[in-house]
Amino acid sequence: MRRFLLVSLLLVFALTGVASPAHAAATTATTFVDIQGAGVTLKANVVAPTTPGRHPAIVFPSSWGLNDLEYLAQAGTLANRGYVVVSYTPRGWWASGGEIDTAGPLDMADLSKVIDWTIANTAADPARIGAAGVSYGAGISLLGSAFDKRIRAVVMMSGWSDLVYSLYGDNTRHQQSAGLLSLAASLLGHPGADLSGKLADFNANRNVDEVKAWARARSAATYLDAINANRPAVMIANAWGDSFFPPDQLVDFFGRLSTPKRLELRPGDHAIAEFTGIVGLPNDAWTSLYRWFDQYLAGTDTGIGAEPPVLVKTLNAATEQYAAWASLNTSTRRYGLGSIRWIDGTGLLGGAPSTGWSKTLPSDLDTTANGGVVLLTNGVSAFTGQQPQIWLPSVDRLRAGVWASERPSTALRIRGIPQVHLNLTGTAAQGTVVAYLYDLDALGTAKLITHAPVTWLGTSGGSRSVDVALSATAYDVPAGHCLTLVVDTVDPLYYDANTLGGSVTVAGGSYVDVPVR
Repeated sequence: MRRFLLVSLLLVFALTGVASPAHAAATTATTFVDIQGAGVTLKANVVAPTTPGRHPAIVFPSSWGLNDLEYLAQAGTLANRGYVVVSYTPRGWWASGGEIDTAGPLDMADLSKVIDWTIANTAADPARIGAAGVSYGAGISLLGSAFDKRIRAVVMMSGWSDLVYSLYGDNTRHQQSAGLLSLAASLLGHPGADLSGKLADFNANRNVDEVKAWARARSAATYLDAINANRPAVMIANAWGDSFFPPDQLVDFFGRLSTPKRLELRPGDHAIAEFTGIVGLPNDAWTSLYRWFDQYLAGTDTGIGAEPPVLVKTLNAATEQYAAWASLNTSTRRYGLGSIRWIDGTGLLGGAPSTGWSKTLPSDLDTTANGGVVLLTNGVSAFTGQQPQIWLPSVDRLRAGVWASERPSTALRIRGIPQVHLNLTGTAAQGTVVAYLYDLDALGTAKLITHAPVTWLGTSGGSRSVDVALSATAYDVPAGHCLTLVVDTVDPLYYDANTLGGSVTVAGGSYVDVPVR
């Protein structure tokens, strides 16, 4: 299986023009090497400029499930730009030794060993070392900057800052994304007892505190003080719809980062925004990577350091820049949930929160409202420019609560993290609800703007309030369209904590806070 996948990957690179003669004219040939990590051998490759003298260097750890061939296209491009580029396969994957450490202390030690090797065996300038990657490689790179002061610049694409949040956001376990990670590890790596045990515990919802402690030790947010002390220049690029590492965690991390920094968010899902660049095609995220490393490693003023540090491409395809994340929105608009009309099973979304009404939902039945399929749904949206959509009348009002606003005469520019507050009655001790925010047109087509689940883990049933931060977004609801909230209790993206055959009631006083511009 692994041999077949390796051949397939090589074929893809061949078809996309990797290691073309244009690269060979200005760079060395790609050289495959073994690097001694922390007690294991790591498979790697090196591409470098042919010009004399010392050069800035970039280390690329490969993504989860991939190997050091992943960055061949970009390695050639960067070598042509004057960089020594060392790509390596982290321990436990493909032909590298050891077991998967999931960006743990052994992976940190390996990264430092790769930097040692790079300085000793190439023309790399020890004072100009960078680290970058997509997904797993991104997380290793950012974490590494907390442990190795030689890393002066980082570009993290589709990475994480808080692995606990990625696994258990709002106390809700992410089922599909964790399942894909587990599948890749079993097919293409050596997970060992540590990772296998933690994944088994996660899926069985046991030893939660131990799993969270394990994840916390693999989160850059845990080592933020060390990163700030080391002062690497950090660029973070991610997708609004990342189903592995939702962007809310990055917003918080970015706000507390005191180094030179940049945050870029674009439509898509995990690693989708960077994908065309990986295979050597023009790509905005990779263009920013060039400019970032040129500015902070090569010493070339690209202007990126003077630009507003927050760049967003909205879900409507507009590109905007801001001085800070807080500058995305200028106010917060509260939409109260109103009583459900019997004629269409829909309530009003808007005005002050009202009381004296309730809506009961079954706790174990799904609806057509959902977050889609991990990677695919938001990934397709990135390429088509169309948000996932449903026909709102298809949402069973016996299984979901639906609230729609009036149709405004001007566009509603949503920027930031919407917050949903729900007053619940008749709950079990534990349970889950999922909130979806849609853009509804006059024909009933509803485009998904953002969503998130929330789970409560109490010891007794009764009444309670829950607050859920929806995934960060930037979207313009056109004039004449309704902002629409759907609340149900099941989504295949997530594990839920609901009781079979039970119910939960949404009550008056509930509302949605929407950040607008």
